[in-house]
Amino acid sequence: MTAEHGHLTLPIFSQLLEPEGMAPAQNFSDSWELVCNRVPSIESRAKVRFVIGEQVNFRIGNTDEVARLIKHWRAELSPEIADQDDAFVSGFGDEDEFADMDSEAPIIRLVNHLFARALDLNASDIHFEPTENHLEVRCRVDGIMTRIEKLPIKIQSAVASRLKLMAKLDIGEKRLPQDGRIDYRIGERELDMRVSTLPGVLGESVVLRILDRSDLNIELAELGMPEKVLKDYTRVITQPHGLILITGPTGSGKTTTLYGTLEKINDEKHKIITVEDPVEYQLDGITQIQVNSRIGLSFASGLRSIVRQDPDILMIGEIRDHETAEIAIESALTGHLVFSTLHTNDAAGAVTRLQDMGVESYLISSSLLGIQAQRLVRRVCTNCSETVALTEDEALVLDVSKDAYPAIKRGTGCERCGGTGYRGRVGLYELLMMSDEIRHLITSGADANKIRQQGVREGMKTLREDALEKLRSGLTTPEEVVRVTRAV
Repeated sequence: MTAEHGHLTLPIFSQLLEPEGMAPAQNFSDSWELVCNRVPSIESRAKVRFVIGEQVNFRIGNTDEVARLIKHWRAELSPEIADQDDAFVSGFGDEDEFADMDSEAPIIRLVNHLFARALDLNASDIHFEPTENHLEVRCRVDGIMTRIEKLPIKIQSAVASRLKLMAKLDIGEKRLPQDGRIDYRIGERELDMRVSTLPGVLGESVVLRILDRSDLNIELAELGMPEKVLKDYTRVITQPHGLILITGPTGSGKTTTLYGTLEKINDEKHKIITVEDPVEYQLDGITQIQVNSRIGLSFASGLRSIVRQDPDILMIGEIRDHETAEIAIESALTGHLVFSTLHTNDAAGAVTRLQDMGVESYLISSSLLGIQAQRLVRRVCTNCSETVALTEDEALVLDVSKDAYPAIKRGTGCERCGGTGYRGRVGLYELLMMSDEIRHLITSGADANKIRQQGVREGMKTLREDALEKLRSGLTTPEEVVRVTRAV
């Protein structure tokens, strides 16, 4: 970005000056005069002088003068922008914030278009990934990465700058990772986009996590829990104290289950506090704490403070270490109902994970109420589904009888599902309830296999069994069952 022939190039003007409330008044042979509607910070003045590369004088003017100069310079730099209909920037935030266009109108329209494409696909994430020759734009749709655009690499910097400006990040910093957020409105939908930038050899990678605020009302009954699991889970979450764990890999819907749980048990009779990283949705009537490792606010340190806030119910975003596990279990044993998550393959594996963290077995058996493992499988598109028979090969891979699955569903692919045959996801659940026998196994140091076997004898359905039941019901396909679950 440089100043050329007595004029500011459009990227300098729109990215650097307008966001800071500045506009060029005149330029001399070796200096610039910039009019500001407020006193610019030292950092802002230094950045402007560095980028322009010439002497810059700053003068305070009123808002009307700055607005008039901005309009003048927009027209002089790029006449088509002055006449541009402002409709293409609607939905990005308040008018004052986004009057400052970080690049030319085509870049703004392009980013809007990519957002719209991602939302049409119900994507959970958007990835902007520079390669040697192209800027790849991919979305995670129902857990699977899908490329939606391949753009010229020459616009990578402009796209990254636009996203960083919207997220209120430092557009001049390209050497360090940055995190921010974008409040985005489209129609009646209000979205919260978490933005992460990462410097790479070929340029900055930018990833946006899309959170839809309209999805706040989460009903446990709509998540796909089998009737018995829902009944047992509803019973266990209404206990006065104890520890309840939700397990599964990243992207298995653990946070959704926890929020749905808190929504169900939240009332004026209970004091609920959460410690999360990050706080994905803001819930009414609940005190939520955001972990911030940069200032020393970890799960463990946050927990130490909130137990002195007289809570009834605690939610810990994740148990990551011995200290957090110890405080969670201690809280459960001293009259609190505690919810948290662990990254394990199944429900029984959570016990050994806690033991590996150094938690005594007798404390685990005394505090635990139940462990729920879960996964997400893609749901067959209802618009293009057709009834088919399970093939011999599929039955062999699934280790089931072909005759037990006379009619399953498959999507043929349509416009609504983007030709994939899937639209949306449904949960798979495995709930291990504590019993005297299982507590005895935990205390005696039994391994996860023995605990799982005892759970099955007591009526626990495994993740694979729940997946097969959803296959029989026409909700998913054999490929999804194999992809997400393992035979046990």
